[in-house]
Order: sequence, then structure tokens, then C-alpha cells
Amino acid sequence: MTGAKNQPNRKHDESTAKLFAAFANSFDFDRRLFAADVRVSLVYCDALFHAGILTRLESERVKNGLQTILKRADFYADYFDEPTATDVHSFVEIRLVQLIGEAGAKLNIGISRHDQTAAAFRLWLREEVVEISKRTRDLQAALVDAGERHKEAVLPAYVNSQKSQPVLWTHWCLAYFEMFARDRERLDEVWRRVNVLPLGAASAVEIDREEIARALGFEGVAANSLDAAADADFAVESVGACALLMIHLSRLAEDLIAYNSAEFGFIVFGENSIENSNSLSSKKDSEVLQLIRGKAGRIFGHQSALFSTLKSLPLGVHKDLQESMSAVFDSVDTVKSCLSIISIIVESLRVNETKTLAVINDCSNAAELTDYLAQRNVPLKIAGEVVDEIVSYAFAQKKKLLELNLEEFQKFSGSIGADVYHALSLEQTLASKDQIGGTAPVRVFEALEQARESLEREGGGEK
Repeated sequence: MTGAKNQPNRKHDESTAKLFAAFANSFDFDRRLFAADVRVSLVYCDALFHAGILTRLESERVKNGLQTILKRADFYADYFDEPTATDVHSFVEIRLVQLIGEAGAKLNIGISRHDQTAAAFRLWLREEVVEISKRTRDLQAALVDAGERHKEAVLPAYVNSQKSQPVLWTHWCLAYFEMFARDRERLDEVWRRVNVLPLGAASAVEIDREEIARALGFEGVAANSLDAAADADFAVESVGACALLMIHLSRLAEDLIAYNSAEFGFIVFGENSIENSNSLSSKKDSEVLQLIRGKAGRIFGHQSALFSTLKSLPLGVHKDLQESMSAVFDSVDTVKSCLSIISIIVESLRVNETKTLAVINDCSNAAELTDYLAQRNVPLKIAGEVVDEIVSYAFAQKKKLLELNLEEFQKFSGSIGADVYHALSLEQTLASKDQIGGTAPVRVFEALEQARESLEREGGGEK
């Protein structure tokens, strides 16, 4: 009896096997690599032919079969429902063998399924990085256009969430243009590290890896088979670039939400915006922008999960790496949709110049007055103290600084002359910041033209 009790219970072996198989299955999410996997297989088929593994007839049959299943996948909506596959490459193999017989199974000679999927993943991701960069460029173009539409509009900059010095609306648009330019530089760097072929590094077959890389558009081949199998740095970097891009999108969304609010009223959303589109007629632009702000957290979560997964993996092939794909897939999808949505909103918004000017006229000119005194050789510390006294006096008199008469100014400092009114004017406040990157209209409009020219030189931002 004791021995019987110690026998394993096989009653649920079949259901347990199904549970384990479903848990390890990646086809639900890696099926999007189907076209990339077929492309890799087509090139690898040629490599096997040149290595003498496949005959010319076998090679032609395999390539024709691969082209056929690629076309059928586009034609039949349920093509991926059958047969049951554990991952995208096993699906391609099953479909190919169904179509051309056992010759299809020869396609796996010399490489592992992990090798094949890693190459397809990099091929897919390489093109997605280009698409993300293109959509980011579209947003930059929308920001340039928005700046062009309201070149004379002004709005307050903020210091510690308090209204500060005036800036041109165009200057504000170009600030985000610069953020997204850095994002695109990061994407370029990620693209270069993604674009390395891992396939065949551990193969015993005499294949020409460099020729495979050239045929697939990879810039080089992985130099070490262990590293090629274990590398997920490119996935982490891709999600990291998406995370920083989402931070910038979230900040832009927050500004637009605030500026459109009743409390600010700086901008209004246009006729072609999300609020007025048929597909999202129930959603207001501000609500969609809130979703963009919230979706940033998803990407941060993916980045954190990838770090946690990879930090203790030894060299080699590990099933853990399968999870990196789903994190990248969702990050790419999220960023692409957010970029497209926010570009539509920026393209159609308008600035309420009457409201922004009224707010500017209500701003303090304390910083400009301090600069004015400092330029007249008043020590900066003393200048700051004098300005504090003048601001307090003006507040008590319920006046703005420009509403004080010269006699009132001079009670606090004899260094103040009649030219103080020019120095504190909106025009001079803007024009005085005449350094490269400053708020002077001439500098801002130069920067606007340079931004537009930089986009035009790219010719659409294609790789």
C-alpha cells in the first residue's frame, strides 16, 4: 500500500500536458513575425543551396512553397488558426511541409529555431524602428507648422509652476521639436545595434553568413555565438528609446491639456482634430491626450520587466527571452499609435492669441527690471533687493510695473531712467534674449526655418 501511495497520479497527465504546452506557447504574439520569418527562410534556403545541402530542385520547391504560404496568409483570414503551432517558425515549417513534403523540413538544417526567430525578430524590429522615427518626424513637422501658423503669438514660460517671462509660441513648439530630434537620434543608434544578424553563428554547415546578412539588409553579423544566442540588449534599448519618447509625448500631452483648459484657454482644438473625427466622435481631444499620458506607464513597466528578466541570466539560450518579444511588441504598438494621435491634434490646434496676450500683460516684469539695473552697474544682489521692494510697492498700489510713473521708480533707485519703459516692454523683453537659442523673434524665426529645412533635407525620413 505504501508503494501504491507513492506512485505518481497519472489521471490528469493529458490536461497537465496541455496546460504546460499552452503556457510555453508564444505563437499568439510572435505570429506577427510571420512575414519576417519567411523572408529569413527564403534567404537561408539560398545559403543551403550554395552550401550543397539542398539541390537546385529542392531549393526551388522550398522557395516557391514559402512564397505560396506568404500569399495564402494574406488571402485567408483564418490561415493562422490551423494547424496548432508553438511559435511562428514551427508554423512556417508545418505549413511548408504540408505544401511541399519533407523537403520543407530540410530548411532547419544548420540552425536552431531560436536562431531563426531571433533573426526574424531583429528584421521586424529594424523596420518598426524606422516607422517610429518616421512618425516622430511627422510630429516634428506638425510642430513646425503649428509654430508657423502663429508666429507672432506669445505665451508665458513657467518657473516653478508660476508665470514667468514671455516667449513666442513658436519657441515653445521648437522646444518639443528638439526633444523629438533627440529621440530620433536615439532610434538611429538603436537601429544600428538591432541591424546585426545572429543567424548561423553556431552552425556546423558551411554557410556564408555575411552573404545572408547582405541579402537581408543587415549591416553585419554577430561575432560570438554565445552572445548571439543570449543577446537581448537591442530589445532593452528599443523599449528604452520608446520609454523616453513616451516621456516627451506625455509632457506635450500635459501641456496641451492644460493650455486647452478653461483656466488657461491658450489653445483650441481644430475642426480636423480627434474630437471631430468620426472614428472617435465620443472622445474629446483632452481625454485622448490623458490616455497618451497614462500609456507612458505601460512602457516604463515593460522596461523594468526586461531589466528584471535579464539581470541574472547566464550565457546561452533561455526561454525567459521569449518574454522580451511581447514587451517590445506592445511598446512599439503603443508608441506608434500615440505618435499618430498627437500629430493629428497638433496639426489642427489654434492659439487663442487674445487670451495669451492678456495673460502676458498680466505677468510681472521683475526679471527684466533686475537685468535693467544690473546693466547699469547696480550689483546684482542690490538690484534684486530693489526690485523686490518695487514689486511689493506696485502690488500694494494695485499696479503693474509698467503702470508706475518714473518718479515712483526713482524713489527706489536713481539708476532708473525713462528708458525703463522700453526695457520692460513685451517687444524688448523678447528681443533682448538674442543669443542662439534665445527668445528674440529673429532667433526664433531662424530656428524655425532651420527646423523646416532639416526635415526637408531628410526627404521623408526614410532610411
